[in-house]
Amino acid sequence: MNEQTIALVTGANKGIGYEIAAGLGALGWRVGVGARDAERGEAAVAKLRAADVDAFVVPLDVTEDASVAAAVALVEERAGRLDVLVNNAGITGSAAQQPTTVDVTTVRTAVETNVIGVIRVTNAMLPLLRRSPSPRIVNMSSSVGSLTKQSTPGAETGPIAVAYAPSKTFLNAVTVQYAKELRDTNILINAGCPGYCATDLNGFRGVRTPEQGAAIALRLATLPDDGPTGGFFDDEGEVPW
Repeated sequence: MNEQTIALVTGANKGIGYEIAAGLGALGWRVGVGARDAERGEAAVAKLRAADVDAFVVPLDVTEDASVAAAVALVEERAGRLDVLVNNAGITGSAAQQPTTVDVTTVRTAVETNVIGVIRVTNAMLPLLRRSPSPRIVNMSSSVGSLTKQSTPGAETGPIAVAYAPSKTFLNAVTVQYAKELRDTNILINAGCPGYCATDLNGFRGVRTPEQGAAIALRLATLPDDGPTGGFFDDEGEVPW
């Protein structure tokens, strides 16, 4: 692209989201740092700017229509279009997720953020993405969303989590549906798996760094025009559904 590429990363004030923003900024892109807490977003932007990243904060709660609408208006005002949307914001929900005893509110809350939030933000940002010559959408998923892995005896898929894991399966399915609808456009949309990264979502028990987890998002955000769409990928290639 001749002009500076514009990206928005949701949930970008810390962890994997922050590293995605840093990685895209290192490419010379201008990056909107989506953050539910505006103060934390400003702190992240200050840190990014100190590293010579052209970043700006975008206050954004993916579960609130008004917040998303305000974010669209801000991105339009600051950049005029959007080239890349990385839907990174997500929650794991409470620790107690045994299906026979779970509080259904826990499931509902996970889906509201991890799936409906992605749909809400994506649809709101689509008019700005359509102004881009090569728009990309990256949905940050997880290997626990793979039904193949979940149903394979002996496969390591973490603890039983009837809220979080199925929400990522749902997100993968949503990604496929978007790809089907948008297949005659220039918009490429894919799901990315960062691996088990040490973040506050898992009490920093992960074995990969957030920077390593961000790598797949960077790859999918920079796909060529003939790149894949509607896929699920990690650093090693395609992840089975």
